[in-house]
Amino acid sequence: MKDPRDIIKRPVVTENSTKQMEQYVYTFEVAGDANKIEIAQAIESVFPGAKVVRVNTMWVKPRRKRFGRHYGFTSKWKKALVKLTEDSRQPEFFSGV
Repeated sequence: MKDPRDIIKRPVVTENSTKQMEQYVYTFEVAGDANKIEIAQAIESVFPGAKVVRVNTMWVKPRRKRFGRHYGFTSKWKKALVKLTEDSRQPEFFSGV
């Protein structure tokens, strides 16, 4: 089994993800080879008191960036939207948001 901290890379805090927190949906960047079951188990083990209802995953496409007169692309990454139950505890780093 993989280490849960290798599956969950970082939280994604944007205007839209902050708005979704009212419905107990939290957004994370996750490892590309992680599946929904592994993501749910990692969330429940890293954040005690969190109970996952469902996990939605998607790939974020690379975007074209310009560096002076040269062009490049950002990396593609996997995003997970994790819905928690209403009675579960909020993850620590989201408590100040």
